[in-house]
Amino acid sequence: MNAPRRISILGSTGSIGVSTLKLLDETGVPGRDYVIETLVGGRNAALLAEQALKYRPAMTVIADEGQWPAFKALMDGSGLDIACGEPAVCAAAARPADWIMAAIVGIAGLKPTWAAAATGAILALANKESLVCCGHALIERVEAHGGKVLPVDSEHNAIFQVLDQPERVSRLILTASGGPFRGRSREDLKAVTVEQALKHPNWSMGAKITIDSATLANKGLEFIEAAYLFDMPASKIDVLVHPQSVIHSMVEYKDGSSLAQLGSPDMRVPISYCLGWPKRIDWQAPRLDLAERGALTFAHPDLETFPMLRLAREALEAGEGMPTVFNAANEVCVQAFLERRIGFLQIAEFVESAMMRAQLPSIPSNDHASRDTNDRTMTRALEIDSEIRRLVGELFASARLSA
Repeated sequence: MNAPRRISILGSTGSIGVSTLKLLDETGVPGRDYVIETLVGGRNAALLAEQALKYRPAMTVIADEGQWPAFKALMDGSGLDIACGEPAVCAAAARPADWIMAAIVGIAGLKPTWAAAATGAILALANKESLVCCGHALIERVEAHGGKVLPVDSEHNAIFQVLDQPERVSRLILTASGGPFRGRSREDLKAVTVEQALKHPNWSMGAKITIDSATLANKGLEFIEAAYLFDMPASKIDVLVHPQSVIHSMVEYKDGSSLAQLGSPDMRVPISYCLGWPKRIDWQAPRLDLAERGALTFAHPDLETFPMLRLAREALEAGEGMPTVFNAANEVCVQAFLERRIGFLQIAEFVESAMMRAQLPSIPSNDHASRDTNDRTMTRALEIDSEIRRLVGELFASARLSA
């Protein structure tokens, strides 16, 4: 009888983590098919406590130290091993496991994902920032320890499912819903509110990713991810706007064939593929009725109205740490927009300014030509991130002074 799989979920209280636990419940029996090794949550103490008491992992960690008193009180008398703070998050991520979901949002997920990469586990990667900032080095770190990276993002998961002859690929085509402002002009977007930007037409996601979708920054990050995941140059990656979100991505081969993966816009579909890989698992998946869906439409992205996709391509082509610059500046600007300190269009403006002012000679390379699997890669990425956050803060201050 096979031993149950040891599973860790980094970001268990977010939408990806919650969906992963639900799929585990639906497709397996705890104790027989799987055991939860670690649960790592952000700041939702109540939900994390509920999960820990249900699944009784070997280690449960809440990242936000401010939530520690509440979490500790909820866990009183449970007998479970609990902790808080970044060092504990990284320690939990490094625990031996067979399958790890890396779903901590933003640069906060880099250190724990890097730690998880050395466990030899299958790494289901939903933290795109780790790959954007560390490039090939993250993949090589996983593989050097006997593990495997499985992409969770629906677009990369789609490519992963239909990519069988990389040497025969003509193009990778990522699809984008276009977000809530598809078809709008820059003039239309001047007065966009936070509430409007958070209303995605197809997907239910966290605030940061939803704003990224509205600016097309999310597709820009996925563009960079695709280059590293599938070892493709920027010249072989394109983006098409596909409002129905039925075709999640395509691979065009040199013989003229284009293979696409289709499915309902539900993140449980790519998560289930990663859970079952290399096989497919049975569950009550949402069925795709193409007749009911009707027409599927496509268009080229409007790079003038939504320049973040152009900036991401430029960052990838520049290399030399510029993808990390793009990511850091975007994170700061999205948070500022959510806090109503800058306008929607200013997100791209400040990101472009940061990219123009970044001192590239002092930024280490994380491109294909200088692969590195040691901790220096991750440390340098964090140093760049910190420097760019400081730079964007200065840009905000200058903008206020000149207003």
